[in-house]
Amino acid sequence: MAAGLAPFERPHNAVAWLENENGVRLGRDGTIWSAGAFPKSDAQGEPSCTLEIWLQPDSVTASGTLLAFYTPENPLQFLLQQYRGLLIVSRQMRESRNRARIIGTDGVFATIEPVFVSLTSGPENTAMYVNGKLARLFPKVRVGDGCAGQLVIGTSPVGESSWSGKIKGLTLYQQELTPTEILQHYQTWTTHGRPDLSGDEHAIAVYVLNERAGNTVHNDLPGGIDLYIPNRFSLLHQRLLNPFWNEFHPGTGYWIDILVNIVGLIPLGFFFCAYWSLVRPIKHPNVTTVVLGFAVSLTIEVLQAYLPTRVSGTTDLITNTLGTFLGVRLYATKAARSLFAKIY
Repeated sequence: MAAGLAPFERPHNAVAWLENENGVRLGRDGTIWSAGAFPKSDAQGEPSCTLEIWLQPDSVTASGTLLAFYTPENPLQFLLQQYRGLLIVSRQMRESRNRARIIGTDGVFATIEPVFVSLTSGPENTAMYVNGKLARLFPKVRVGDGCAGQLVIGTSPVGESSWSGKIKGLTLYQQELTPTEILQHYQTWTTHGRPDLSGDEHAIAVYVLNERAGNTVHNDLPGGIDLYIPNRFSLLHQRLLNPFWNEFHPGTGYWIDILVNIVGLIPLGFFFCAYWSLVRPIKHPNVTTVVLGFAVSLTIEVLQAYLPTRVSGTTDLITNTLGTFLGVRLYATKAARSLFAKIY
């Protein structure tokens, strides 16, 4: 129970203002939320949007979610992520919850130097720009309708996927920008600390991050949505018993977790089966022990749904119960029974 629930509370939010420059530093378990939901573009036809972010990663080998747009109906509708040197956009459509459309560009995070990223999407395609230059074009890919909802910075809305580094500026537009506008914004952002807007870009959020203190990041546009820095780290959409097919991901870490969860419950199955067989005999000790293992695992997974640093899922429920069953089977071996008979 201790291993499954530590640290037993929401940790302090790892967000700090930079001392000698505009911006914030996000560490592990750090997040920033928008104080309201951004609307979808009201343009006729396919919604358009442009997102500009000036950032500096702490590592070129790490992975995490830079920012996301969250809605209760589709919590993972838009994710902007770092995967080592890659910049990735993941879009999940409401009609296909178990599949995501992923596009990305390599080499964006080749160093830990500051980088200015522009993502712009219109009716025809989506493009990624790095430091004002086109990095990759995605024909017939449109993500404009995903730039709506509550903005989450530093982690995923549904599970801990922390990104560590500096955020030095952020802008959002309800329009596809031209290459000339993107280059101009890159130059003015990086030289003056803010974009030089012409008024035709349909900007809805400009965050220059010059507050240096407090829990509010102000939107420079009148009447715009501000950002909020919570005191404690938490998630907007904590999942309860995430299905195992959604939890699967290829990689050594996944299989190590599977092994740990199986082995971790073998002692429980072994010793409780022995207790109910020898010390306080009951009917059906094997079945009772497996049910106990399932109940213990279920308790842990339900409580984990209230801890933002933990993930509540059915994979652990299955593997923990399997570990309990293997513990029962281990006690049923002749060697184990002989040993317990001599001791008892």
